[in-house]
Amino acid sequence: MEKLFKGITLTITSLIFSTAILLAANDKLVIFDWAGYEDPGFFDDYMKKYGKAPDYSFFADEEEAFQKIRTGFRADLAHPCSQSAVKWREAGIIEPIDTSRLKNWSKVIDKFKNIEGFFHGGKQWLVPIDWGATAITYRTDEVSESEASTLQSFINPKFKGRISLPDNTDDAYALAFLANGIRNWQKASMKDLENASNFLRKVHKNVRTYWQDPADLKQLMASGEILISWAWNETAVGLIAENKPVKMKLDTKEGASTWVCGYVKMANAPGSEQKAYDFIDAFLSDSAAKYLITEWGYGHTNELVMNQIGKENGFASLETYTKNTLMQSPLSHKIREKMIKDFEKIKAGY
Repeated sequence: MEKLFKGITLTITSLIFSTAILLAANDKLVIFDWAGYEDPGFFDDYMKKYGKAPDYSFFADEEEAFQKIRTGFRADLAHPCSQSAVKWREAGIIEPIDTSRLKNWSKVIDKFKNIEGFFHGGKQWLVPIDWGATAITYRTDEVSESEASTLQSFINPKFKGRISLPDNTDDAYALAFLANGIRNWQKASMKDLENASNFLRKVHKNVRTYWQDPADLKQLMASGEILISWAWNETAVGLIAENKPVKMKLDTKEGASTWVCGYVKMANAPGSEQKAYDFIDAFLSDSAAKYLITEWGYGHTNELVMNQIGKENGFASLETYTKNTLMQSPLSHKIREKMIKDFEKIKAGY
């Protein structure tokens, strides 16, 4: 009887321990994101409630993220942008978000809620949060104003080995289409895509590195190793704060690229659903919006904060910001798949 009692006790203890481990695992929150967004300043309200940041896994390209998820990687939330929302929904890897569980949802500017792919079938599939640009960013002590005024400088032999492009299909092709005079890639033909790929092949001859983490690019530009980059807002904002001679130029002859990003709820998410909603809500808060705008140089979808400080930080409205730009929006499957294949070849020197 004693042995039987001990056996039952051990079994119960084992079950309790296993259940505790499972509950602990389910209580975690895993975010699949761009490098840099793990900054607690973006989700201060979440930190105040839970005292610990979520777990993070990072991607440099949305296609990389998409393929990783399709092959079994599991997260609770991910951070795609305007060009990917439709593809992710149609693939069944995300699920609708119940906006009634977000106390800050009413603060989101209405025009952002209905961007193509964000709202579909009466359901919200992506909560829009951050918006900004990918544009020519350069060292003002080494690159003249006239050289920075055209995207053709990316293929100028003068800057051989001093150029950096993002290791990101959408951003790279936004540059290439713009350089060839196309500001709406949804109307681009296969011939236009071929011309864009040929432009990137020319740029590749000048490329020193394809950056994945903006922090790495920032260091390369701070040291002067890179003179011209195709970069996001945060690079110039961070370097200017360090008194480096760097500028981001949105008004080149050919223009710049713009985008809107946000969080999606992953299908079959492994962690805490409540934490997922609390995290999104924290990112929509007034404090997070102010931090994103002033410290990182991006726009936010929080209308109250944008009305207070948006204009003085370069974000008068989505319409004015995206005027004369290539807005990264969903592409046809045929064009996008060809872009992905071509970009891999170009980076390999083909």
